[in-house]
Amino acid sequence: MTVTYSNPRFDDDERRSRLFDGQVLLYPARTESTALIEFAQGMITEAFGERDPELAQHDLPVEEFAGILSDLKPAFIHHPRSKELLQAMLVAFGCDPETTYFDVPRMRSSTSNDYLTTGIAYAFHPHRDTWYSAPLSQVNWWIPIFEVVPENVMTFHPRYWNNAVKNGSAKYDYYEWNRTSRFNAAQHIGVDTREQPKPEEPIELEPRVTLVPEPGGVMIFSGNQLHSSVPNTSGRTRFSIDFRTVNIEDVIKRREAPNVDCACTGTTLRDFLRVSDLERMPEDVALAYEGKA
Repeated sequence: MTVTYSNPRFDDDERRSRLFDGQVLLYPARTESTALIEFAQGMITEAFGERDPELAQHDLPVEEFAGILSDLKPAFIHHPRSKELLQAMLVAFGCDPETTYFDVPRMRSSTSNDYLTTGIAYAFHPHRDTWYSAPLSQVNWWIPIFEVVPENVMTFHPRYWNNAVKNGSAKYDYYEWNRTSRFNAAQHIGVDTREQPKPEEPIELEPRVTLVPEPGGVMIFSGNQLHSSVPNTSGRTRFSIDFRTVNIEDVIKRREAPNVDCACTGTTLRDFLRVSDLERMPEDVALAYEGKA
């Protein structure tokens, strides 16, 4: 895996090709990404009232903290302004609005020192998004809302880009997950019993690649990258935004990252909306991805 630390100058077609080859790209904050995080900051500040949201975990019972997140996160996801700001950002990044599709932007949180690591604030084990029925042409975007440090971001495990990991993706069906588990995250405090694809063999966490974007900075990587949450020891709750895109031409022509170990069923493609007009992915395109990945 190669990492580009500076602001890459190539267009979106070249960017996707590099991502499918295993590169991770980091862009500085720009006007459109800053507008998105400022909108999120406003919602977070309102939700936590007079408390500093990054430090509120030290004052609140964990159930109350989880309750705030269970209201805040869906409100952000479903707010029309979130989509509008995301559409503007993708156009600014050179994505073709007629061929680029996105799923809704999600607000994530990572609390410090194991305060809350399940359910609504799930701490992700090493995984590929493609174990969760994502297409191999998926591109992931990750943006910190407030300042982050190496002790509370995500990290990549590059030795596994071309190496298979024994994992539980064969037992994962996206439609069954939506039916039974997707909408009850806030109920899982302390222990998360939802069945999710995980490594079924020890993972060598080193070497790792850990990038620290500035607030509003944008990290972009393939959904097939093996990555995980860094155990947060920073003393502060990390808030971030992530979302995913696909280019319909990549989806149709199967221009994508290599599949070394994904065996899930179903597809997330029906979740994606066209940047230009919010139309959903055509049904015939999604149907072509039914069955095993």
